[in-house]
Amino acid sequence: MASLSHLLPSTRFPSLLPKCASPLPIRTSRLFPRGGVRSGSVSVTSSNRGCVKVFAILQGGDESESEEEEGEVRDCQGGEEMVPSVSPEKWDVLGLGQAMVDFSGIVEDEFLQKLGIEKGTRKVVNHEERGRVLRAMDGCTYKAAAGGSLSNTLVALARLGSRSVGGPHLNIAMAGSVGSDPLGSFYRTKLRRANVDFLSKPVKDGTTGTVIVLTTPDAQRTMLAYQGTSSTVSYDPYLASIVSKTNILIVEGYLFELPHTIETIKRACEDAHASGALVAVTASDVSCINRCYDDFWDIIGNHTDILFANSNEAHAICNIAPSGAPISVARHLSQTIPLVSVTDGANGSYLGVKGEAIYIPPSPCRPVDTCGAGDAYSSGILYGVLRGASDLKGMGALASRVAAVVVGQQGTRLRVHDAERLAESFEWHLEKLRLGSDQISSL
Repeated sequence: MASLSHLLPSTRFPSLLPKCASPLPIRTSRLFPRGGVRSGSVSVTSSNRGCVKVFAILQGGDESESEEEEGEVRDCQGGEEMVPSVSPEKWDVLGLGQAMVDFSGIVEDEFLQKLGIEKGTRKVVNHEERGRVLRAMDGCTYKAAAGGSLSNTLVALARLGSRSVGGPHLNIAMAGSVGSDPLGSFYRTKLRRANVDFLSKPVKDGTTGTVIVLTTPDAQRTMLAYQGTSSTVSYDPYLASIVSKTNILIVEGYLFELPHTIETIKRACEDAHASGALVAVTASDVSCINRCYDDFWDIIGNHTDILFANSNEAHAICNIAPSGAPISVARHLSQTIPLVSVTDGANGSYLGVKGEAIYIPPSPCRPVDTCGAGDAYSSGILYGVLRGASDLKGMGALASRVAAVVVGQQGTRLRVHDAERLAESFEWHLEKLRLGSDQISSL
């Protein structure tokens, strides 16, 4: 049986796991209601200047049954600050990443060809380019959501830890950069309703970043990211105080693209380690890795305890052709990074530790939408670490099951009832391991 405590005796894991596995102070009240809001299609039109006006057409149904954080972008006061009414002594996980509002719609291949957009890619665009695409989409209907890879992981983790299954409720938060515009308020509100505290204050007169997600009939997604005018994340005293109060800091790879942000990432990682926290990094995207290659290696080589990557991203980090075996790059990266997670789609995944790697078979499912699978997988690994798991195969199996549930549904967010079921199943697995250990020790 692969064990974290056995394979990682000299890393920070042994000192953290007992602390996270033991009971933490339970909050006397839930900060936010569990569940989602009504989802709805959002009609987005653009003016000649590319400004976006969003009108929600809310659908009927019980709010507690809808769990996708999609819906209405209100023309509200952007300066409203969303801060938790009670801050915990310690955040279980703090995510540092891009706060982007996703606009997702269905288009034909001809639409992309007409605009000269390469299908299946992710491109960073400026204000004018975004306006050109939105003008071309005038009259289309699509959905708005508090999007981003990191937010998918944090919401799934919050839902896995929303009940006292195997431990107290998990306190999950995110820091990033949003503007004082309606989109910024929309983003903070949606995360708050999903039990993820967005702690950063809005940037005055700043505009929130957006991602236009264009899906063609063959299910390929093309993404156009506009970083907004509030895209720089500064390491101010407030952010430093938050970082010093977390058990795990997870840095989103897309953050490396933001101007002048690498210094913030370095300082956050250093302060997290100084306070006894683990640092996790998501690779995010091959093109992002290629553009920020040296900065990536500076962080993962000197500051990272856990790396999340898919096979192509892992190969890009190793600067080798993607035709190589995923298990080889998992082994290679784990010589530098204590715990490496490499996913390979329907082929399964690998967890690398100290130059070795174990194979995690995929969980069976009927694929509906593969977007968000890697984000869900990461939440399963983090949940296992926080619950004190020492069985790598069991932790990988949970991550694989979480990913399979998300792949088998429409949308990228793990639903509340699925999260509760998965958490209960994982606790049963851990309890069985504890019983077996007790029986062996009594012989």
